[in-house]
Order: sequence, then C-alpha cells, then structure tokens
Amino acid sequence: MTSDISYTTEDISKLLKISKLTVYDLIKKGDLPAYRVGKQMRVDAADLEAYKVRAKSGRGHAIAFKTEPIEIVPSSQDVTIKTVSQPTVVITGQDVSLDILAKHLEKKAPQIRPLRSYVGSLDSLIAMYKGESDIVSTHLLDGDTGEYNIPYIRKLLIGSSYVVINLVSRSAGLYVQKGNPKQLRGWADLQQPHLLLANREKGSGARVLLDEQLRLHGIPWQQIQGYEQEESNHMGVAGKVALGEADFGVGIEKAAYMVGGVDFIPLIQERVDLVMLKKPGNLAWIEAAKQVLQSEAFHHELRPIQGYDISLTGQVLFET
Repeated sequence: MTSDISYTTEDISKLLKISKLTVYDLIKKGDLPAYRVGKQMRVDAADLEAYKVRAKSGRGHAIAFKTEPIEIVPSSQDVTIKTVSQPTVVITGQDVSLDILAKHLEKKAPQIRPLRSYVGSLDSLIAMYKGESDIVSTHLLDGDTGEYNIPYIRKLLIGSSYVVINLVSRSAGLYVQKGNPKQLRGWADLQQPHLLLANREKGSGARVLLDEQLRLHGIPWQQIQGYEQEESNHMGVAGKVALGEADFGVGIEKAAYMVGGVDFIPLIQERVDLVMLKKPGNLAWIEAAKQVLQSEAFHHELRPIQGYDISLTGQVLFET
C-alpha cells in the first residue's frame, strides 16, 4: 500500500530530479513533510504525492499538510511517535570532520537538527547563495593569490553578512600508482604526454585545485586523457589509480591511506573553512558551532585522522 511506503532524501532527489539540497530546502520550508528514523530523514509516499499535486497546480510552496515532522522512537514494547519542531541546519561538504561536527552540534544545540549533504565546495557556496544550505565547507584555491576560499566567498556572497571559521587544514596532492612509474613529482610533470587522469566532478575543491595548477603551468587540459571522466569523491579517484585504470588523480592524503595500493605525492596544504550566514535566526546556533569547533572534545576526535592539521581549527578567519 502507498501509505506504507516512505522515501529517503536521496530517493526524493532521484524521483523529482532535483538536488538533495533542494529536497532539504523543501523540508526546511515545510513544503515537504518529513520525519526522522534514527539519523535518516524520510518522507511518506502520500506526502510526496500531495506535494506534487500542489506543485502542478501552482501551489508548490503552500503549507504542507503536516506542519511538524515526527520522530519514530523504538522501545522494547512498542513504537512511540512523538512530534518534534526542531529547525534544521544543512551542513554541506564531504569530509568526515563534518560528520563529527554534526554529531557534536546536535549535542551542543539540541534545539536544532543537523542534516548532512555531500556536495562539493563550489556547489555548496552557490547553494548558500540560494538559501539552500546553512553551514558550508569549502577548500577552493585561488591560483592568482595563493589564498584559499575567501576570494570565492567574497565574490559569491556579495551583499551578505557571514563568518568564515577554519575547520581543518590537510595535505593535498597526487595519487599515483605504486612505485610512481610515471615519475610524477610536481604539477609541472603533468605536461608529459599520454597521462591518464581520474578526475573529480566540476565544482569540487580538488577539481578547482587541478584546474588552477594546469592554468598556472600553462598545461592545456585537452592534452590529459580522462579529464572529462569524473568521480564524485576522493576515494573513487584513489581507487581508479589503485586499480591501474588511471596514472594519477588529485585528492587528499587520508583517502590514499584508506584505499591502499596507491602512493601519495603531497604538493599543497589546503585549508578547509566553514561559512555561516549571520542572519538573526542563525546567531544562536552559529555561537554553538563556534564553541564546538573550539572545544577540546572536537579536537580530540580530529587528531588521530591521517593528514589533518588542527592548529587553526575554530579560528575566525574572516567576518563581515
């Protein structure tokens, strides 16, 4: 029966052919009723159909039939259904440190519900500009200045009030096959002929890093085989290289250790920063996020992770 069917946010994204950020935005606005089972958000099939009917009739932003989500809490004897009215905070980015942040933020500010969206740096900033995300992580190199993130943030969020806080710094560079048979030591070596690349998707920090380095070294992307073949995360890129399906890829050190079977050539220390818009309704949870980022408990969980530098973690780097 339709009443027994429910969908995850990823299912909704595929069914409606929209991004997960847009799904979260519909949930935040109350247009798409949702509830949480454990850490996962779900939408009943009947509510999805009702939203589609309203959208088709031009009432896509009407108030949803359920004004508040519900949380299903299993007990030893029965299933308890209770109403919750927590606002959601969408945290975008792919690094595991963001999952740790979400966990700590949920404890620190129980009045909000953190939601994770695994989107690249540039797309995350664009989503923030559109009002679809709340805490954005970004690691975008500006090749002309050598500065990370702030040049992009200032251009994309012009007219907005925001704060930029460091999350982590981490080693980025090249994944190469074991023994480095192509003898790749630096960005300039990418001009050698017949190199096969495992690339990241447009808008990701690793893709921007590669594109900036190719531009600075005068290397046409057209001469690199595989440039237009995209992987959606660091693990996918490292895995392609480990399997011998590519000569190199660009990514972070941690993924090389997790995948195994590849060598890592460190070339740059990239800065991963968080951006939060300073709207009146955001100030309380922004302060909570600052306290989490500066806490010893949060730092304690980050220290063992390979390739992380937390010397700047929690520092306010820029504020309007």
